[in-house]
Amino acid sequence: MKKTSFILMALVISAFAIMSSSCAKEKGCMDPESINYNPDAEEDDGSCEYLGYGLFWFDKTTSDSLMDYGARILTVYIDNVKKDDISVSEYCTAEPEYLGDCGTITQIDLGKDMAKSVTYSIKDQDNYEWFTGTLTITANEESKKQLKWDEAL
Repeated sequence: MKKTSFILMALVISAFAIMSSSCAKEKGCMDPESINYNPDAEEDDGSCEYLGYGLFWFDKTTSDSLMDYGARILTVYIDNVKKDDISVSEYCTAEPEYLGDCGTITQIDLGKDMAKSVTYSIKDQDNYEWFTGTLTITANEESKKQLKWDEAL
């Protein structure tokens, strides 16, 4: 009798262990727009992270004016962190429609935020700051900023 009770108790405990482990939901990021999306997640754990893009560009007028003042290379800083360089001679003939058309694309880590305002600074090869301001970056989108000569510092 003791042996039967022991076996029955072992079966009940095993069944309970199997049921409780199979009921545990996999946790992770459930937003397919995030960079760390987990398609197997059944429960969102708040870990989603996002990227956005800043696209800085200028036209021929700005290019010519910058070159007249000796600027040859512009460096983009986001929140005081160096991101990208662009040759002053590489101007856009029209506003870029897609990432990579012209200008410079800066990838911005938004962390857990879907949108974030960042401070940008555009400096030349001599560290002279020509442009500065703020730009709102939205997850998985490009925020375009035309650098205009009449707004140069």
